[in-house]
Amino acid sequence: MADRGIVVPLQIADARKAIRHVFVRDLLLVCRIGVHRHETVQPQRVRINLDLAVREDRELQDDLMNVVCYERLTDAVRALVAGRHIKLLETLAEEIAAICLADGRVQSVRVRIEKLDVFADAASVGVEIERFAS
Repeated sequence: MADRGIVVPLQIADARKAIRHVFVRDLLLVCRIGVHRHETVQPQRVRINLDLAVREDRELQDDLMNVVCYERLTDAVRALVAGRHIKLLETLAEEIAAICLADGRVQSVRVRIEKLDVFADAASVGVEIERFAS
C-alpha cells in the first residue's frame, strides 16, 4: 500500500465486474480523538483516505443520484468527527466504513486514518481497515 511514505492507490475499478472506484484522498480534519488525557483537551489533525468499490448498476445519465456522491461522504465524515470525542482510531474507522456501506451500491470500503502530530520523529501513525457489504 505504501512505498517510502507515498500512498499508492488501490486498483479497484474493474470493468469485467462492473465496479467503479470512488475515492477520497487526504481529507484533513481536526478531530477530538485519543485515550490520553492531553488528547481529550487538545484536538489534533487527522488525515483520512477512503477507497470504495461501487457496483455500476445504473446508467449514469449525467445525474448525481446515479452515483455514490463523494461530497455526501465527506460531509458525513466531517459531521462524525465534529460530533464527539472518540477514543480510538479503530472506532472512527469502523464508523466511517459503516457510513460508506450504508449505500447499497458500495461493495467494499477501505478506510485509512492517520494522526499527524503524535510523534516528532514520525510523519504519522494510524490504522487501515477494509469492510465488505453484507
